[in-house]
Amino acid sequence: MSLTTTRRATPTEFTRHRRWLPVALAVFTAAWGGNEFTPLLVMYRQDGGLSAVAVDSLLFTYVLGIVPALLIGGPLSDRLGRRPLMLPAPVFAALGSLLIAVGPHSLALLSAGRIASGVALGLSMAVGGSWIAEISARDGDRPGAGARRAAMSLTAGFGVGAGLAGVLAQWGPWPTVTPYAVNIALAAVALVALGRAPETRERRTVGGRLVDDLRIRGVGHRRFLSVVVPVAPWVFGAAASAYAIIPALMSARTAGAPIAFASLCCVLGLGAGFGIQSLGRRLDDPDSARGPVLALVVLAVGMALAAGAAMQLTIWLSLVAAVVLGCGYGMAMIAGLLEVQRIADESNLAGLTAVFYSVTYLGFAIPAVLAWISETFTAVTYPWMFGAGVVAAAVCLAVVVVGHRADRRIAVATMSPVGDALGRGEVLDR
Repeated sequence: MSLTTTRRATPTEFTRHRRWLPVALAVFTAAWGGNEFTPLLVMYRQDGGLSAVAVDSLLFTYVLGIVPALLIGGPLSDRLGRRPLMLPAPVFAALGSLLIAVGPHSLALLSAGRIASGVALGLSMAVGGSWIAEISARDGDRPGAGARRAAMSLTAGFGVGAGLAGVLAQWGPWPTVTPYAVNIALAAVALVALGRAPETRERRTVGGRLVDDLRIRGVGHRRFLSVVVPVAPWVFGAAASAYAIIPALMSARTAGAPIAFASLCCVLGLGAGFGIQSLGRRLDDPDSARGPVLALVVLAVGMALAAGAAMQLTIWLSLVAAVVLGCGYGMAMIAGLLEVQRIADESNLAGLTAVFYSVTYLGFAIPAVLAWISETFTAVTYPWMFGAGVVAAAVCLAVVVVGHRADRRIAVATMSPVGDALGRGEVLDR
């Protein structure tokens, strides 16, 4: 008689390293729903029912859903767990697409749909991003893998959603409906898939008040204020410039397929951002501000190219500008996320990530602001405004360099266990 020993089955390496995928799919879906509207801005402008400022404002409107979802959803998921706060994201994504599809001529329905899409995206960015990072860390993946996967899931959703929506709106049937129907179907799949993702944050049955959880630690951390905040608005400021402003300026030169051209700008810009994020993680150095510095340098170059494109109105220069701005978007996104993950600890990762994303979305106000300036002050042209963007990027670069050096100098001067931890971003201002 032989004795056999049994041990608890463990997932294979292949299966283990896929446990983050259901969350990534939900993040991808929400990002798709958030950005599918962007290449269709040209279509809504040409419809004539809304002014240019109103249409560009709809690009920013979903920030009204994003920011509350980020600031409340992140800390609330620290208390209740990641799954309960992430499950509504695909539902809101589907609702947003439905409202926009049924109200193409209604500013009220378009706005409500954009806000619902924003709620889905806000939950995905704060809760989903933290969930992916935690699953990756528990599965023993390399440091930074979670941040890269979260950023690339977002960027892939932004790019694929915009690309397919533009193609369907330009050449498919029912251009104001079909692009959104695809996202609704994808949201249903993502909702089912989320049930298979492992929970990484157990529900807290006792503890302080929820209002105390909403006071996010780390917001006052000097490195967050001096290195992360100056980069954050450029994330979507660059993206919005690449796939909202440039296609609008080029609409007269792309009259044959303006929606497809806007979609191409989206795909090229976000594709470049997606591709550079893997490189950005490798270039990032925890002991320096290399990531944010490189991001701002690329952004300054992108703004200069956008100024040239706005002046020359040539298709090839516009596409080059969209690609470089997309690279700046990707570098700023991954650099900011990595900085946040070094500053935060397990108890406030989702909350501080939420604050970072909230600041990034301020950049979506840029198209509406520039459209208003262009209509109000006709002497101020887009080449001049993009030129001002070059100067602004240079100023932010100087702030980041000075802030990093001050952070290092204070940490070294302290020369104590607390000072060492402060230098690593482990002690947080409250």
